[in-house]
Amino acid sequence: MSLFNRGDFVLHIEREHLVASALAQMELHLAKDVLQFKKQLRVKFEGEEGIDEGGVQKEFFQLIVRELFDANFGMFTLNKETNCYWLSHTSEDTKEFLLIGLILGLAIYNGVILDVHFPTVLYKKLMGCAVGFDDVKEVEPTIWKNLKALQEYKGDDMETVFGLNFQVIYDYYGHKNSCNLIENGDNIPVNQSNKDKYIELYSKWMLETSVEKQFDAFLTGFKYVCSGVFFEIFRVEEVELLICGDPDLDFEELERVALYDGGFDADHEVIKNFWDVIHSLTHEEKKKFLFFTTGSDRAPIGGLKNLRFIITKHGDDSDRLPGSHTCFNVLLLPPYGTKEKLRERLLLATENAVGFGML
Repeated sequence: MSLFNRGDFVLHIEREHLVASALAQMELHLAKDVLQFKKQLRVKFEGEEGIDEGGVQKEFFQLIVRELFDANFGMFTLNKETNCYWLSHTSEDTKEFLLIGLILGLAIYNGVILDVHFPTVLYKKLMGCAVGFDDVKEVEPTIWKNLKALQEYKGDDMETVFGLNFQVIYDYYGHKNSCNLIENGDNIPVNQSNKDKYIELYSKWMLETSVEKQFDAFLTGFKYVCSGVFFEIFRVEEVELLICGDPDLDFEELERVALYDGGFDADHEVIKNFWDVIHSLTHEEKKKFLFFTTGSDRAPIGGLKNLRFIITKHGDDSDRLPGSHTCFNVLLLPPYGTKEKLRERLLLATENAVGFGML
């Protein structure tokens, strides 16, 4: 008898070939029955025992998003100023963009928060909203500042000062490539009379034209899961919350709903010390702690009161660092003898956590 309900959408994943095995099965379902994507997702890692009660599913999302967003995969570029990812216009294979669209849709459908860092403009595009010059600021702040300086410049010597023409020059695997924004653009200088047109066309190239095939595949994948009424009832900011979670963190709420295991309870001295430490942390330290224990630095929709969070006693008092099972939102906490030691060990663990949440 199958471990999975016949109403489930089941993926059989090979850990060593995570993206390839997921993509192959997604393509199979695309060819046969796309309605499969609108069923409860269950994941089975080949060669491993266990029934997916949610933890394996969450681990799958963590692993595949980490791989798809890896710089070596070449799908996305990270802007270090904003810590946001944007579609790579040099990435040629659109199948992976279809897959990431499906992954985001499946995460929403299955109530899983992904620690992905997209600028708001991507969600605007996802929801069919118009984008323009102001949105460039989130994708490439430095380019936006340069374009803003161009926009505000009043001198008649613009051609000499800026030396621009209607052409974009970009890096393509170590080589310089160019794209004319208008016909014969490389021979048309930018001046006071046409600078607004240049800014408009440059913004459109960055946000739309250069990533058109990548985004179209991304959107297609997303719409296989989230379609129709979804685009009518949700606003842009709500879609971002559905995918990434709520940035508002109320740890008083989390304390009220926390569960305990292994000998701990709410009245245990170690637990009292733990919550004293947590409430004394800065906002950034709290985000890192949440990331360390759940794989995301944001709360579920509705706040931390909706997070199933478990603290379990882990061994005896020692110098061992706390651990976590992010797939199940479990903190493994040794019973440290003092509040000071607990604080020092906890901060050391959260500051040195490997990876970036669900990624």
